[in-house]
Amino acid sequence: MFTGIVEETGDVIAFDGAGGKWRLVVRAARCGEDVEIGDSVAVDGCCLTVVARRGRRGARELGFDVLEETRRLTNLRFAVPGGLVNLERALAAGDRFGGHFVTGHIDGMGLIRRFEQSGKDHYLEIKTPREILRHIVYKGSICVDGVSLTIAKAGKSGFGVWIIPHTLEVTSLGSKKIGDAVNLEADLLSKYVDRLLCVKHRSKVKE
Repeated sequence: MFTGIVEETGDVIAFDGAGGKWRLVVRAARCGEDVEIGDSVAVDGCCLTVVARRGRRGARELGFDVLEETRRLTNLRFAVPGGLVNLERALAAGDRFGGHFVTGHIDGMGLIRRFEQSGKDHYLEIKTPREILRHIVYKGSICVDGVSLTIAKAGKSGFGVWIIPHTLEVTSLGSKKIGDAVNLEADLLSKYVDRLLCVKHRSKVKE
């Protein structure tokens, strides 16, 4: 479980599918300090398992095996050496909870269709798949590339969020441009409620 409060951006060192197995290697400073083999780390919002670790403290390289399905369904397929990814270690018991409940299970990808500055802040608008739009509500929560954000506008084909300067500085969102794909995870509570309502509706229909 994660919170969507990104701890740092990591540098992509390599991402290849040699031997039919995809391996992502990321250089991390803060997140590389105390993670062990088998620990979970959110990489651009995707929950991945650390399978390799090397280097000195403060400049460790973390290796992750990436399923073909994960590569196909998320923007990790576009990862290239030199690129940036958002990193967050799994939530520890007793930690402060600054964002919202994030599982690291991506629901789909959205496309940036508007990204502009307004004063010191930025407005980001994302074209969104229909199956995710049903979970988008004004002032609700959304996770974009692992970043917990508040929905400022809910439209028929997408949603908009406001981003403060600090978020642009400490996450990879500052390097995004129009047309880029971003990973989206809808609010977990909304998905459970939606599921329960669907089950209830089907039960009534059978009656």
